Amino acid sequence: MKADTRTLTLLRKSLLRGLLDLVILCLVLFGIAGRVDWPAAWLVVAIFAVHIFLSGWWLFRHDPELFEERLTPAANVPRWDRLIARGNRILLPIFLATAALDVGRFRWSAMPVVVRAIGTAAVVAAIAVSWWCGAANHFLSDKTRIQSERGHAVVEHGPYRLIRHPLYAARIVLIIGTALTLGSWIALGPAAVNAVLLILRTSLEDRMLTTELPGYRKYTKHVPERLVPGLW
Repeated sequence: MKADTRTLTLLRKSLLRGLLDLVILCLVLFGIAGRVDWPAAWLVVAIFAVHIFLSGWWLFRHDPELFEERLTPAANVPRWDRLIARGNRILLPIFLATAALDVGRFRWSAMPVVVRAIGTAAVVAAIAVSWWCGAANHFLSDKTRIQSERGHAVVEHGPYRLIRHPLYAARIVLIIGTALTLGSWIALGPAAVNAVLLILRTSLEDRMLTTELPGYRKYTKHVPERLVPGLW
């Protein structure tokens, strides 16, 4: 009963967090744009709503341990990871506000429809890859840490047979695709800064895993690319 109660508590926490994220997304986009007649913004909200709730529900049903891991604070998270996470939390509203000012309020950017469609396709593809990562990796925490209490081991199947950090690659594509979907050339600036932070995180995470996770050094020899299959 205690386990069931805790699981339901975590589910409620996940739903509330998802709702809060969507409310903030709407407030920043439409509040700063000063209007709600912005179809591209509604498209982004709809895509992220589906992603947030379906991915959370899937984890709840199919991998409750990972579901709990992603919702529970941990002590053994390195300081650099906390700083990068904080930087991303600051950058995200800046990114959204930039797009809202650019396209929603002042309409500075004039982006071709085909480019915006490519951006939307990139967003959907990035979300699909992130779901693939979650299905393949039982240790896919949102925190960089060694999960020794969960028997943390190297994962080499699924997208991890192609590159070492497919989730970060997907997130880079996701934020760039979101800027294009919204139709904002200027928002690509903060999107690029976010990408740099994610690239830095892969480097620091690689260093930590090579030192602390058994088998990871051998894995890096089998899969030498971090973010781009066959290239880098």
